[in-house]
Amino acid sequence: MIRFLLAYKMAIKSILTNKVRSFLTMLGVVIGVAAVIAAVGLAQGSTKSVTDRIESLGTNLIQITITGRNSNRNVTYDQLVQFAQKHQDDIQAIAPQVSGSVTVKYGTKTRDTSLIGTTEDYSTIRDVNVTSGRFILPIDVDFRQKVALVGTAVVNDIFEGQNPIGKKMKINGNVFTVVGVLQERANGQDQSDDDQVIIPVTVAQRITRNATIRNFALKVTDGNKSETVMNYLNDFLQSIYNDTTSFRVFNSAQLLSTLNSVTSTLMIILGGIATISLIVGGIGIMNIMLVSVTERTKEIGIRKAIGAKRRDILIQFLIEAIVVTGIGGLIGIIIAFVSIKAMTRFNITAIFSIPWAVIAFTISLAIGVIFGLFPAAKASRLNPIEALRYE
Repeated sequence: MIRFLLAYKMAIKSILTNKVRSFLTMLGVVIGVAAVIAAVGLAQGSTKSVTDRIESLGTNLIQITITGRNSNRNVTYDQLVQFAQKHQDDIQAIAPQVSGSVTVKYGTKTRDTSLIGTTEDYSTIRDVNVTSGRFILPIDVDFRQKVALVGTAVVNDIFEGQNPIGKKMKINGNVFTVVGVLQERANGQDQSDDDQVIIPVTVAQRITRNATIRNFALKVTDGNKSETVMNYLNDFLQSIYNDTTSFRVFNSAQLLSTLNSVTSTLMIILGGIATISLIVGGIGIMNIMLVSVTERTKEIGIRKAIGAKRRDILIQFLIEAIVVTGIGGLIGIIIAFVSIKAMTRFNITAIFSIPWAVIAFTISLAIGVIFGLFPAAKASRLNPIEALRYE
């Protein structure tokens, strides 16, 4: 134990003697650890945000996506409404969805936001409520009335907190009347459910230039009937397209499963990037340690002349490498923590993952052992007489 403490003190003394070089040596590890933790935190935060939104939809939501691949046929909203009426004991409501990105303007204030074109049933299906005003009515859809509902992020930005009901705003240059304010769901954050405008689907088709509606949301009366209704829908759409690749029917559970699969792939990619960056940092440490061994050849010779064994020299340089990478790992963790806190201040969802911080720190120590071993072994094998003669 005394031998290890002595080696540790000598390692710290050596690091403090060459502060700038020690910092530059550990810089690769600092950047690698910080980048890994921050990237994983960003990925986990984004995944959690999307997962929470999907789970909030409940188990009785079914999505229909029409790809139209290998077919020139199209299912219409009216056909799906008739299908829903035929299975009204199982299907509560169905609504079309036309989405896109638009620029909204009020006075001199402009903002890019999400657009959803739909019908009155969207409120029931997605549990979307208004805090003031009203939702879309059938007359708005039938007569293509340019009315809009706005989220709180839009209200706070372009209307600067004023009551927007009855005011005129522009969506991609078209004048709309605001008839409702959507209930806040995500504290008014950007790029959330609060950052959107909802307009009648018939108007949205013109603005986005989508003659064909390719997305529909459907709510079943009971979550246990989800699989049954999906089978009905698959048979119905198969009878129209004669090709299963022309459409896709899925529920929230399948969506979560797909999301988890994508997240796992993303984590593997991040792990690969982390490994490469830390290996590069480790090579830098080995290079500097080899230079250090050369510069301290006489010191090694003196230590061996007064009785130090090969094992003592090996431990000294190995501990020095581990201390450098360990301190680099800790600095990297602190930088990642501060970066993630800064992201959250800008409404970017990111999570500081303690398990990943522990993994990154452990890997940084392992890098010290792996890449410090060769220079330490080289130092321990030096002949004391030749080392003392070294100039």
